Amino acid sequence: MRPISMLFAAAALIVSSVTAVTAQTIKIGSKNFTEQFIVAELYAAALEKAGFKVERKINLGGTLVAHEALKSGAIDLYPEYTGTGFNAVMKATTTETDPEKVRQIVKAYYEKEFNLTWLKPSNINNGYAIVVRPETAREYNLKTLSDLGKVANKLSLGAGTEFVDRRDGLAGLKEVYGAEFREFKQFAALRLRYDALTQKQVDIANGFSTDWQIAAEKFVALDDDKGLFPPYFLAPVVRLDIAKNEKVVATLEQVNALLDNAVMQELNRQVEVDKKEPRTVAANFLKAKGL
Repeated sequence: MRPISMLFAAAALIVSSVTAVTAQTIKIGSKNFTEQFIVAELYAAALEKAGFKVERKINLGGTLVAHEALKSGAIDLYPEYTGTGFNAVMKATTTETDPEKVRQIVKAYYEKEFNLTWLKPSNINNGYAIVVRPETAREYNLKTLSDLGKVANKLSLGAGTEFVDRRDGLAGLKEVYGAEFREFKQFAALRLRYDALTQKQVDIANGFSTDWQIAAEKFVALDDDKGLFPPYFLAPVVRLDIAKNEKVVATLEQVNALLDNAVMQELNRQVEVDKKEPRTVAANFLKAKGL
């Protein structure tokens, strides 16, 4: 038999190793809109439950602000979208619509250029959504963007200011689907676009796939049947040194496995309509899921 002192020493070594793994502080950031606040809080709460200390740096700003914070070490991770990494950060000049190919491209690029990596994505694909009221969909038999292209000259479109200049925006709708609209109105705020659609000031609006308004108002999101819009799957972007911690990775991926567009629409609604705090919404969701 081993001496009791040796057994105690071995046990102490194991405990100290586990403590060292979880004692490090994980700095979690987010961009500046509701969905980002919620997902960052989901990650933070799950990591705290797993034994990590967490420092929240929520609402940093836009994509490039959050990206620079991650590069500099001001944060260790934040939720990002593969299409954003591909288009806004990499500034890719090619078109790619296969979700896994986009993820692998941005993952390899981030690892080489920034010492950052992408973990496995959630099932949230928060790309552009072109939506219409249900009665408009019925009147013009609209199910796809190809259907829209045939009747666009009879309809008005309300979209964001950036939609004009993007290849996956107004120009792409014309190029890929032949869509030329009777009228185009710009709305800087997403809420104003949905208000205009509800009040019949426009017939079509551009939003995002996880907007709570789509389900709440029973809007019809038209299928991008020719693949104009790149995939925008949400995943944690993480510093490589943090990604070496298997417990961090496993915890984040456990959260991601619970998330899809329908779930995110509801969580967004709870914050924006019910006026609940993102941290409360995140905690309640994880509790309901047994985490």
